[in-house]
Amino acid sequence: MLPERQCCAQLCPVQTTTMPPKTECLQDRKWWCFLLSSVFTFLAGLLIVLLWRFFAFLFTRKQPAELAAPGCPNSEPKKEPKRQGKQEFEGTFMTEAKDWAGELISGQTTTGRILVVLVFILSIASLIIYFIDASNEEVERCQKWSHNVTQQVDLAFNIFFMVYYFIRFIAASDKLWFMLEMYSFVDYFTIPPSFLSIYLGRTWIGLRFLRALRLMTVPDILQYLNILKTSSSIRLAQLVSIFISVWLTAAGIIHLLENSGDPFEFQNQQRLSYWTCVYFLIVTMSTVGYGDVFCQTILGRTFLVFFLLVGLAIFASSIPEIIELVGTRSKYGGEFRHEHGKRHIVVCGHITYESVSHFLKDFLHEDREDVDVEVVFLHRKPPDLELEGLFKRHFTTVEFFQGSIMNPIDLQRVKVHEADACLVLANKYCQDPDAEDAANIMRVISIKNYSDDIRVIIQLMQYHNKAYLLNIPSWDWKQGDDVICLAELKLGFIAQSCLAPGFSTMMANLFAMRSFKTSPDTQAWQNDYLQGTGCEMYTETLSPSFTGMTFPQASELCFTKLKLLLLAIEIKGEDGRDSKISINPRGSKIQASTQGFFIAQSADEVKRAWYYCKACHEEIRDETLIKKCKCKNYVGMIMMETGMLAHNYNFEVATFRKGVRAIQMVGRANDHPPPTETPPTLPKRVHNIRGDVGKEKEITLLGNKNTPTAMPNSIMSAAKQVNKVKPINRPADKGSPNQNYNRAQQEEGSYAGYQLAYEVKKLLPTTRGGSAGTNINSNGIQIGIADDQAKDFDFEKTEMKYDSTGMFHWSSAKSLEECILDRNQAAMTVLNGHVVVCLFADPDSPLIGLRNLVMPLRASNFHYHELKHVVIVGAVDYIRREWKMLQNLPKISVLNGSPLSRADLRAVNVNLCDMCVILSAKVPSNDDPTLADKEAILASLNIKAMTFDDTIGVLTQDETAVTKQFDPDGLNCAGGPIVLQRRGSVYGANVPMITELVNDSNVQFLDQDDDDDPDTELYLTQPFACGTAFAVSVLDSLMSTTYFNQNALTLIRSLITGGATPELELILAEGAGLRGGYSTDESLANRDRCRVGQISLYDGPLAQFGEAGKYGDLFVSALKSYGMLCIGLYRFRDRSSSCDASSKRYVITNPPDDFSLMPTDQVFVLMQFDPGLEYKPTSRNGGRAKDDNS
Repeated sequence: MLPERQCCAQLCPVQTTTMPPKTECLQDRKWWCFLLSSVFTFLAGLLIVLLWRFFAFLFTRKQPAELAAPGCPNSEPKKEPKRQGKQEFEGTFMTEAKDWAGELISGQTTTGRILVVLVFILSIASLIIYFIDASNEEVERCQKWSHNVTQQVDLAFNIFFMVYYFIRFIAASDKLWFMLEMYSFVDYFTIPPSFLSIYLGRTWIGLRFLRALRLMTVPDILQYLNILKTSSSIRLAQLVSIFISVWLTAAGIIHLLENSGDPFEFQNQQRLSYWTCVYFLIVTMSTVGYGDVFCQTILGRTFLVFFLLVGLAIFASSIPEIIELVGTRSKYGGEFRHEHGKRHIVVCGHITYESVSHFLKDFLHEDREDVDVEVVFLHRKPPDLELEGLFKRHFTTVEFFQGSIMNPIDLQRVKVHEADACLVLANKYCQDPDAEDAANIMRVISIKNYSDDIRVIIQLMQYHNKAYLLNIPSWDWKQGDDVICLAELKLGFIAQSCLAPGFSTMMANLFAMRSFKTSPDTQAWQNDYLQGTGCEMYTETLSPSFTGMTFPQASELCFTKLKLLLLAIEIKGEDGRDSKISINPRGSKIQASTQGFFIAQSADEVKRAWYYCKACHEEIRDETLIKKCKCKNYVGMIMMETGMLAHNYNFEVATFRKGVRAIQMVGRANDHPPPTETPPTLPKRVHNIRGDVGKEKEITLLGNKNTPTAMPNSIMSAAKQVNKVKPINRPADKGSPNQNYNRAQQEEGSYAGYQLAYEVKKLLPTTRGGSAGTNINSNGIQIGIADDQAKDFDFEKTEMKYDSTGMFHWSSAKSLEECILDRNQAAMTVLNGHVVVCLFADPDSPLIGLRNLVMPLRASNFHYHELKHVVIVGAVDYIRREWKMLQNLPKISVLNGSPLSRADLRAVNVNLCDMCVILSAKVPSNDDPTLADKEAILASLNIKAMTFDDTIGVLTQDETAVTKQFDPDGLNCAGGPIVLQRRGSVYGANVPMITELVNDSNVQFLDQDDDDDPDTELYLTQPFACGTAFAVSVLDSLMSTTYFNQNALTLIRSLITGGATPELELILAEGAGLRGGYSTDESLANRDRCRVGQISLYDGPLAQFGEAGKYGDLFVSALKSYGMLCIGLYRFRDRSSSCDASSKRYVITNPPDDFSLMPTDQVFVLMQFDPGLEYKPTSRNGGRAKDDNS
């Protein structure tokens, strides 16, 4: 039977079903093991924490009981130190461990930031491993851990997460709450299953999708790394991270439930990939629900019902906010991309269409040499449509970013630390200038705090606010930091117009970039003016061919050969570091690589000064052919070394004697210091038009009617010589004071007329006999000196003083009451050749800094007798607030009145003044900005409508009194009083006047006889061309001028402020005003600097050029003979002598050398300081008084 059975078994084998090992393994599901491992881990940790708290509670409860229970008193002290020491050790150890763990997990330290970033990266890596397993595998899989690479990598990550969990546990202040945190549950359900998979030899995809919740930490990490800095970007990152985290986590739950099926049979599962679940959830949350994918399991549907409540809320709230944040994100909120090798500047402050258009028009002007600079504007508010259109028109060179200059994040966005400079614009029309300045100074502080070495150029409204900039530690004017004080420069321009009418227009046109186009259709005077407006100020290094020349030689060569006007040079100090700008220096020689300051039409023209080579270009007559030559680099130096340039031109510098005028004082209050004046212009004859003598000034000699011809010859010769200038050959060495004194005595004969003419002005009859101003001349004749002259020239009691720098005249402080005039006192004071300041101000109006107007008129390069008296007409309550800064400046009077009162204007002899300045300190109204100039315009029209008597105001005095006064012995040699005065204007329209305007458009209301279009630019209008109007808007161009040439502002400030220096700025910053100082050789040497003046061609030393002369001949002659540098002309607008001719003049800047001159022209010159012959009054014993310093 056995063999048969074996045979049957072989022939008919038994059929049995065998299952694959993988399927057989999955018959017994172990998902509950993985799940329980996570639950037990959580419960075990929770139990440990609760037990710890329980025992700690019992211990803390038992300890007070032991302390309160009676026991052995001797044993307690022994136990207590041990227990206390143990507690201190435990407390110290736990505290240090907690602090150490807290530093590790926080983002405050470098280690903490690295750890936080590393945890996030590994969490995302673990999530990616989950994505891979969920896409390729089933929910549960039987595979040995040693063969599963993804599980091995994930286990390594989980070991790191476990260590990080314990660090967080130690750092937690409340352990129980830490156990219940969301990220703690993430660790519970992801870390233990990875360890259990090694033991079971299988993997369960489980709840590893919870790692997606780590995406919620993205905003925190980006903040730790200083990537997210704005609130909107942080909020956007939070919303996006929450939405994505919830979305991916819910997709993982659906994937797990649908691929597992319902417990416990797990028969209704469906195969869905993880990304299908992601698609399904986004469609469901958006309430679309296409129906192509749906849940089959009961658990999946149940979860979906509850999830929709949360998901719809998140979707409905987060998506609109995300879209809003993304959609409303400013298009100007990006970051500036700095191109390598290209410079850029940052402009902030007052950014409006008007300010930006003025700035860009000048900054990007075609006359500038290749401007390869990008302009980046930073402002808090987005630009309006008009400004946006302006940016689009300049999109290649201009960018705008929205942000605050006070925010370092925004400074980083515009790359301030890499910028070439930062410019801060001010609002010139603000209602509170001090608040505007404070805001701009804070901007500078923010910029300097972010980058202390960046160059900053700032506009300020008020002069006294400049002191606050000096408090910034990194503010350094030597490194290019500069401040453009609008009040200082504006009033400085106006002050120079008091000395040389029209000079403000000339200077304003020089530093503004403008192109001129003459036309045959326009009037001749407009073409001449427009040609001058095309001139700008440039700097260029002088070629080696100039080395060794004196400044007059170099200036003559530049004008005649190169068609350039050389104004100044930069003179380096002995150490080669410090340098100063010297304007028309006397006797300075050009050194190698000297920087020159030129007036020219374009930057290309100025290059001729660098290209010029004596060897190659000396014979060239056409200046346009002067180009760079091959020998330029060395021939000039060789010629200089071999002495080929050593031509000794003896340039004789003449001393100008100014025209003399007299002021007669009658019936004044005894305690009032009367004004005195002799202007620094040459005498001019009267050019009669329409019976008016207001155009020119004249010297009139009035004698006694009874003895009209009894004038001594010496006085007649003095009257003749005031119109002549005799060149003086000065010795090379200065010599000692005694030598100068002897030289003065030797030349006394030839200059007797000069000295007598000088004294004639001072010798006026007084109304009080035996006054303190009585001197005895060398002939023993008692001569009466007017009260004001007695105070000015009583050298035995006072001496002339200057401020501590020697740059300005200074006097001891006077109270305001001493200088106040009432209308009667002013009317009885025959003022002449003075400056009238019509000031509109309320008692609480912002201070405008009147010191900046008066200081240029008190420069020390004027002699004391040349100082123009300043009479301020306005509210004394306002002037009292300004007086602290004016009390040390001599020759100031105040009339408490109204500039609109004709009686007050007549009292101060506005028709006899050298200049009438109309200013307003009132705050413009926001309602209608065009009304800001209403007071100034009304005052201007009021003066122009006035008429005056055609007299010179000399009152007839009793002949007997005059005879006694002049000739006590009865020998009347001179006849009557000798009064030298300018004749005043009969018509108010001919009164020299300059009006300050706030709005440019209001210039059309100043002249009723002009035909200017209201839309005409300010510089093209007749009042501005004639120098009778000035607006602060013309100073906008100084920002770009200062950026391209930091020395240009120093030159302009030196010209218009009378010589303000950085040292003086520091003194004035103290707030105590000018400080007087004893005269030293060094301070007196500061007086020897050039100043602005006006010379007439009608008579005087240059009269020969008035008749059909050429400007080039005038330029060379004035430079060689008198050291004067001619810079322009002031010409009558109407050249005819008809009755309808206007007395207005206009400015011609740097005319060409072949420009024809007219006898009525006046010439703008930079004249040398004239030490002259000092006035030496005789003492009572017949000896000479000691010299003054004037």
